[in-house]
Amino acid sequence: EVQLVESGGGLVQTGGSLRLSCVISRFTFDDYSIGWFRQVPGSGREGVSCISESGGTTYHYADSVKDRFTISSDNAKNTVYLQMNDLKPGDTAVYYCGLSRFGGPKCIMPYMYDYWGQGTQGTVSP
Repeated sequence: EVQLVESGGGLVQTGGSLRLSCVISRFTFDDYSIGWFRQVPGSGREGVSCISESGGTTYHYADSVKDRFTISSDNAKNTVYLQMNDLKPGDTAVYYCGLSRFGGPKCIMPYMYDYWGQGTQGTVSP
């Protein structure tokens, strides 16, 4: 069974930074995507960023986080990171990582994903 475990959430002031980590148990998909998503109460899950592995590696970001957030991976540690800089109160959410058996530019879409972590809370104070 694939398992994902997020960590790194917390409370920061506006303009601050957080680095989220997602440790993923071993899997054997030829193509796959690993993404970060966020959700606030009463709203659906929103795609933030993803790495797609499908004949090459591509990186994708939601417009709202471009130039502020960076996704990266350390394959030796089975870990994907989300570096979040210049945080704003609107970034406050529970952040989830997900694993999809498919690659491609739609990796930012939550419906692509089969496996999810438990989430980590990120809160940005004014």
